Amino acid sequence: MADNPHLCMSTHDIELRQSGLDASTSHEWFLSSVIGRLRKLDLLRTRSEEQGSNMRLSVFDLFKIGIGPSSSHTVGPMVAANRFASGLRQANQLPGVKRVQVDLYGSLALTGRGHATDIAVLLGLAGEQPAEVDADCVAPFVERVRQSCTLPLAGEKRVEFREPTDLLFHNTEFLPRHPNGIRFTAFAEGGETIAAETYYSVGGGFVVRDGDADGAGQEDDAPQFMFHSASELLELGREHRLSITEMMWANEIGRRPREEVGRGLDRIWSVMEQCIERGCRTGGVLPGGLGVQRRAAALFRTFNAHPASPDPMAAMDWVSLCALAVNEENAAGGRVVTAPTNGAAGVIPAVLAYARRFLPGVGRDATHSYLLTASAIGMLFKRNASLSAAEMGCQGEIGVACSMAAAGLAAIMGGTNDQIENAAEIGMEHNLGLTCDPVGGLVQVPCIERNAMGAIKAINAARLAVLHGDGTHRVPLDRVIETMRQTGLDMHSRYKETSLGGLALNMINC
Repeated sequence: MADNPHLCMSTHDIELRQSGLDASTSHEWFLSSVIGRLRKLDLLRTRSEEQGSNMRLSVFDLFKIGIGPSSSHTVGPMVAANRFASGLRQANQLPGVKRVQVDLYGSLALTGRGHATDIAVLLGLAGEQPAEVDADCVAPFVERVRQSCTLPLAGEKRVEFREPTDLLFHNTEFLPRHPNGIRFTAFAEGGETIAAETYYSVGGGFVVRDGDADGAGQEDDAPQFMFHSASELLELGREHRLSITEMMWANEIGRRPREEVGRGLDRIWSVMEQCIERGCRTGGVLPGGLGVQRRAAALFRTFNAHPASPDPMAAMDWVSLCALAVNEENAAGGRVVTAPTNGAAGVIPAVLAYARRFLPGVGRDATHSYLLTASAIGMLFKRNASLSAAEMGCQGEIGVACSMAAAGLAAIMGGTNDQIENAAEIGMEHNLGLTCDPVGGLVQVPCIERNAMGAIKAINAARLAVLHGDGTHRVPLDRVIETMRQTGLDMHSRYKETSLGGLALNMINC
C-alpha cells in the first residue's frame, strides 16, 4: 500500500536499518548477539516440575490433525492466536480493538518465516483452527490480508494489521519459560492496551499460556491406568494382566464412548493415508527457495511400473516412499497428522503403511492397536522430557516418532509389553543426540529424508525386540528418556531449531 513504506521490507531489514548496521557487518553481529543469548538460555532449565508429570493425555493429544510445515511453529502459533482472538470475543472486547500486535521470540523468530509462523498467526487471529482450515484457501487469504493491511479478528471484527510493524520477529530475545514464545497485544483507538497475553508453543502442537501449567489435564481427572514411567506402565500390565493396547483403550473410553474413540482413530489413519496418496501423486518443487524437488511421485511411478519386483529391498523402498510423501506434503503446507510433531509426521504413517502392506492380517483392529500403543510411548516422552526440537533437538521429534512407531509395530507383531518397551527403547537409543538444524529454517533439508531413516530404524527396532528378543535388555526405556532429556539440556541451542549451526550453517557457507 502507498501509505506503508515498509510493506516490502522484512522485519529483520527494518531492525538492521534502525540499528545502523550495513549488510557486510550484519551477519557477524547477528550471530554474535544471538549466540550470546542462547548461552544464557542454555543455563536455564526450561522444564519445571509442574510441566508434564501429572498430565492427563489422550491418543488424540499425541495425534492431531493440522497443516504443515511445523507443529511447534505453525500449528502451535495458530492455536495460540485463535485462543487470544476467541478470548477477546468471549470477553466482549472485540468492538474496542483497533489494532493487534504479535511479538515472536526465540526459535519462533529465528525460523518462523521458514516454518510459516507468520501465516499461522494470521489464520489463528482470523478464527481458523489447524484441524479445520482448508489448506487450499490459505494463500488467497494471506494475500488479501497483506494487500488490505487488515484482518478479520476472530472472524468478526476487521482491524488494522501491517506485518512489518505488527508482526515482529525478536531474533535475539528469548523468553525464560521456553524457546518458542509468542505475545499478543490488542490496542484501542487511542493506543491503550485492551488485552495482552503470552503463550509458549511447547512442541507437538501443545500450547501453554503464561502462568498456566503445561498439561492437557491434571491428576484429579486421572484415567483408569495412570502411568508416569515405562516401569509403571509395565507393572500395571502385569498387575491387571492387560496389554498396553488394552490399558490405553480403557483410558480412552473413560473419556468418550468406544465407538467415538474408534471413529477418531479411523480418521487419524484416514488423514495419514490421504496424505501419503497426495504425496505420491504430486510432483514439482517445494516452496521456500531451496529448490528441493519432490521425489515421492516419481518413486511411486517406479513401484507401479514394477509391482512384482524381485528386489529384496523393495519393502524398505516402500517405507521410504511413504515417509517422503508425507513430509513433502508437510513441507508444502498440506494437511498432515502431527505424529507427534509435523517435522516427524512421516515416520508413524510410513511404518503403519508398511505393516498394512507387508504383514498378514493388519486391518482396523491392528491399526487401532498400533496408534494406541504408540501414543502410550509418546506420553512418556511428553511427560518426562519434551516433544520440542527447540528444547531437545531432533531427537525430540524423529527420535520420539521412531520410538513410538517401533512400539506400535511391536504390538502389531504380537509382542509382549516387555518386548514393546524394548522396541521403544531401541528406537530412541539410536537417535540420541540428533540435532535440529534445518537449512534455511525450512522443514525440508534434512527433515524429509530423516523421516525415511526414522521409519526404517523403527521397523528394525521392532523386529529386533519381537523376533530376536524376549523383552529382557540392559537399558530400560525410562533411562533412555532421561538420557534424551539430559542430552537436550546439554545440547547447544544453535543445534535446536534455530538454524544457527550444523548443516543449516554449513550449507549457507558452501
